[in-house]
Amino acid sequence: MDWLLYENEAINNGYKVICGVDEAGRGPLAGPVFAAAVILPEGHIIEGVNDSKKLSEKKRDLLYDKIIDECICYSVGTASEKEIDEINILQATFLAMKRAVDGLEIKPDLALVDGNRVPPLDADVQTIVKGDGKSASIAAASIIAKVSRDRYMLELAEKYPQYEFERHKGYPTKLHYEKIAEYGISDVHRKSFLKKVLGNK
Repeated sequence: MDWLLYENEAINNGYKVICGVDEAGRGPLAGPVFAAAVILPEGHIIEGVNDSKKLSEKKRDLLYDKIIDECICYSVGTASEKEIDEINILQATFLAMKRAVDGLEIKPDLALVDGNRVPPLDADVQTIVKGDGKSASIAAASIIAKVSRDRYMLELAEKYPQYEFERHKGYPTKLHYEKIAEYGISDVHRKSFLKKVLGNK
């Protein structure tokens, strides 16, 4: 498989600085949504990089360090639970992506974005469905976003030990619903994702 197909096409079309963009944490009931933007050196593939969902936690952690070492620059953006509740998860994901791209030290002229929806970025955008399994830049961004979010959820686990965030990272698991039933909804829960639970109260 040609991991640099989209990057090389973009270079052939005259783009000079290309970043990959992906998000992590659209589905959870708690915690922010994270996004990352990564610019790789031209023609560079980081060995082992793949869609973050296909990698073990240990492999993702190792690749996270490798990506940071080998990329030209990277940036992580987030949108809070409150922002998710106020503007909805899609718009909050776009906001996190915009913050990630805006945070890059070098301004990209093209963003390769995972998915089929175009976020309002300060660069041209090319969306790629299942891009984290097709583009080296997006795959790198998917790992940075996922590891960054997982680490943040471990911090939340220390502040809110009763919810056991370290085990489910805020996703809607049976255990998580049991903990919400037992302890109620916290400040870091997404109220808009828990309308049914709130309605039963």
